Amino acid sequence: MTPDDNDTVMVTFPDVPEAASFGADEDEALANAADALETALNGYITDRRDIPEPSPADGRPSVGLSLLGELKLGIYRAMRDRDWKKADLARSMGVNPRQIDRLLDLGHASTVAQLEQATRVIGSRYVIDIRKATEGDKHRYRIAI
Repeated sequence: MTPDDNDTVMVTFPDVPEAASFGADEDEALANAADALETALNGYITDRRDIPEPSPADGRPSVGLSLLGELKLGIYRAMRDRDWKKADLARSMGVNPRQIDRLLDLGHASTVAQLEQATRVIGSRYVIDIRKATEGDKHRYRIAI
């Protein structure tokens, strides 16, 4: 996070350079940053790009996706690993390709049942590990200062 010349705070992501945001103060900048990250990662999915792994926070503030968004990124990564396109997943799930667009949309409220079905047909599974959060690992994507 960096104060800029307009009395606002600018937020950028070293791992996702397409995501940038501003806010009147740090709290607003961080709230806007989460939306910017989601929008940028949706663009990666639309463009069929690999999702970068987040770098360590190293004391920087960080934001992340919702749990649902993280689950969707897991499906997308598994698709990439198998060299599958959305049409391949739709065919395997027996659904309309538009449903896959919504399933992979990080802002769409897909159901857990839909995500489980997609994970199953891809040949993957979720492993969820809940740990006590420390200041440095509250979220996955880090903000550049």
